[in-house]
Amino acid sequence: MKLVKTVLGIAVTTAFVSLSAPASAQLVVKIGHVGPLTGAIAHLGKDNELGAKLAIEDLNAKGIKIGGQTVKFELIAEDDGADPKQGTAAATKLVDAKVNGVIGHLNSGTTIPASKIYHDAGIAQISPSATNPKYTMQGFKTAFRVVANDGQLGGVMGRYAVKDLKAKSIAIIDDRTAYGQGVADEFEKSVKAAGGKVVGREFTNDKATDFNAILTKLKGAKPDVVFYGGMDAVAGPMLRQMKQLGIDAKFMGGDGICSSELIKLAGDGMGDGQVICAEAGGVSPDKAAALDAWKANFKKRTGSDVQIYAPYVYDATMVMATAMQNANSTDPKKYLPALAKVSYDGVTGKIAFDSKGDILNGALTFYTYKGGKREMMMVVR
Repeated sequence: MKLVKTVLGIAVTTAFVSLSAPASAQLVVKIGHVGPLTGAIAHLGKDNELGAKLAIEDLNAKGIKIGGQTVKFELIAEDDGADPKQGTAAATKLVDAKVNGVIGHLNSGTTIPASKIYHDAGIAQISPSATNPKYTMQGFKTAFRVVANDGQLGGVMGRYAVKDLKAKSIAIIDDRTAYGQGVADEFEKSVKAAGGKVVGREFTNDKATDFNAILTKLKGAKPDVVFYGGMDAVAGPMLRQMKQLGIDAKFMGGDGICSSELIKLAGDGMGDGQVICAEAGGVSPDKAAALDAWKANFKKRTGSDVQIYAPYVYDATMVMATAMQNANSTDPKKYLPALAKVSYDGVTGKIAFDSKGDILNGALTFYTYKGGKREMMMVVR
């Protein structure tokens, strides 16, 4: 609550000052942010929003000038509930509010349909976490992302399962969302390309809590590895039920499961070293201390630990502001070319985009869980 009060306090004070100041003295720039603030993965959406709020605070503290005017950045936050229909409704609201740019959405399933709305309105969009390749394959010059995509993530994890874990039989489950199915498809392709054997492919949904039927079916195939394409809210209960059924297998997944919250969600269903997940992002050793310091500052200012994506949201917001400064304009039509050419040294590393809007040389970070804590294994590019 302290952060919210501070942010609101700044907004009220600034608004009061602007009433008595010349109209040309301050330029208000509206930055939209969209993520799931309700529902099973609200903890991830709130993590993202806090990253955006910190960026807005830090930008305003700099007293940035664009076009000869001091800029006041304002965050307009919307909840998409991780639902595609709600996501497009949120996107429409931001377009109607005449935002200067959008950071979001969190999920691929909401990011992709919303991207058409932003594109048609000519508004720049940077997703800090949507990894489905389709997002940037649509040819929209308004769409960017600051993390590696599922082709990279699923591909690297598939090869790791076969080559490093020496898995002989691999089972795959996905939640049928754009993200979950997409990363599972890429994982399966990579497993087969590496000479691995997929012994079963099942699916659930992103709100399910009972997996006994599909897990019992897969148990008969005696998998060495179970890969789940989906989010931590489902992965946690799934791990519990795997233990109850006596399925002794490594559990792998993408960044959707790779949160600190997974420890609570899985409870005693997760053994030390059992879970291996990859986060679509990561820093080289020379950047590790700076990122750790940023996370400590994040906790001090928000009272919360970073879940997954907050640093990427922070960097995405800073990248958008940098493009505006480089173009000396907050008009998306004028700063979009600068955004496409941006080179920014952020807390998550160097950010620059390829011709599609994907991050250049995107990193992946492998994690496992031991002793009730998430531990980094390695960074792969």
